[in-house]
Amino acid sequence: MQKVIADDLDVLLGILPSHIEQALIQNPDNSELLEVVLDLGRLPEARYPQEEITLSCKEVTDLDIGHVISRIGSFSGDNRAGIERTLHRISAIRNREGRIIGLTCRIGRAVFGTVKIIQDFVESGKSVLLLGRPGVGKTTMLREVARVLADDLRKRVIVVDTSNEIAGDGDIPHPAIGRARRMQVPTPTMQHAVMIEAVENHMPEIVIIDEIGTSLEAEAARTIAERGVQLVGTAHGNSLENLMMNPTLSDLIGGIQTVTLGDEEARRRHTQKSILERKAPPTFDILVEMQERDRVVIHPKVSEAVDTILHGKIQRAEIRWLDKDGEIKKEKAISSHVLNKKELEPKEGSTITYLFGINRYKLEEVAKEKQIAIEVTTDLTKASLLLTTKNYYRRKPQKIRDAEVFGIPIYAIKGNDLPHLRQYLDSIYTPRNDSTISLAMNEAQEAIVQVKEGKGPVELGPHNAYIRRLQHLLASRHRLASRSRGKEPERRVEIL
Repeated sequence: MQKVIADDLDVLLGILPSHIEQALIQNPDNSELLEVVLDLGRLPEARYPQEEITLSCKEVTDLDIGHVISRIGSFSGDNRAGIERTLHRISAIRNREGRIIGLTCRIGRAVFGTVKIIQDFVESGKSVLLLGRPGVGKTTMLREVARVLADDLRKRVIVVDTSNEIAGDGDIPHPAIGRARRMQVPTPTMQHAVMIEAVENHMPEIVIIDEIGTSLEAEAARTIAERGVQLVGTAHGNSLENLMMNPTLSDLIGGIQTVTLGDEEARRRHTQKSILERKAPPTFDILVEMQERDRVVIHPKVSEAVDTILHGKIQRAEIRWLDKDGEIKKEKAISSHVLNKKELEPKEGSTITYLFGINRYKLEEVAKEKQIAIEVTTDLTKASLLLTTKNYYRRKPQKIRDAEVFGIPIYAIKGNDLPHLRQYLDSIYTPRNDSTISLAMNEAQEAIVQVKEGKGPVELGPHNAYIRRLQHLLASRHRLASRSRGKEPERRVEIL
């Protein structure tokens, strides 16, 4: 099926001040136009995928903003409005008194044919979650999903439309959703209640939800799934692992809980005593990571994918994309979540460190003295390393237990003083490059395979404390024991 695009662009241009409208009309690239930005006292801009264009040398005035507001619908509780019978969205920025001082006029497009890349999964009757960053096309695909299920498969489809994003503004839904019925939501905080109302009052076979973002909405989605209704929804996020680390939305894929094993069980599994496990069946059976508009990564069995990641095994997914002729191409993706390079392999001089019991000003003083750029975070999930003292590490407070569960390397120093902080920086920032880490981890991976094949303990080459820590972590996630042997600079890891 060839893609057909309907954007009603002339309707959006018609609400803009005339000098801005004329500037846009003269631009030949409006098929790629994403949004028009009007901020009080600034020059108006048009945003495209690859560039931003100034539309006028005149600054935006209150009259310009008032001109647009008078030609659109009323703003809802999330400061969004629309144009009746179109998919365009106008979002407001207000000052502290509530007066509108900025507008983002986003172009809404109905793209017919986008769903074919995942159409077999959508038609399977299983619940599907679309995951991706803002602007990647989740809502556009969701709109097409509604039309295909309602028109082609003749299913009873209800669209829960929080900000009239899916079916457009006004009481009559946009033709892009076909025969699907649309339920509007009075305020964003009521989305979860309307989700339940849709099931209880209108007997749908399929419920479609855009932007699941709160724990109440996640709970409502689970309730709907437990009643045997197929769900197709979207959420913000880049990947399945990203969703697993989101405490608000992890329930969509079954939820993650910390389990404390007994000593004997931990030894039998060759793991730490605190491990992560999935606590319930996932709400969504299939997860689609939208990397680009025409490229997706599909996890056809979410429960297996989550368990695989938590247990540190090789995880299999499927990559699909559309070539230049519109044909679907497929490729099996094999990715190991034993080591997430973005989290555990910081670039030289840019380790993101979480401090626990460490004086930040002392650390920055030593870093300045050694001319090392350091980055400190207060968000543990963004850290690539946790720095603490041995005293704190022995007491195992919650933050340190969380870091161990998340697989974040922990570096414990003897004291929170300048000499020990200097020693820490010398150890972590020993000159190295990505190829050194890569070779060391490949060596550890090969050793793990040999040990699992029963070839006995394998001793690795000598490395600094940071790389040894990564090798220990890799062995642990494969449920193998490891130990460090020898003295610096010949100290090395042995995998058992």
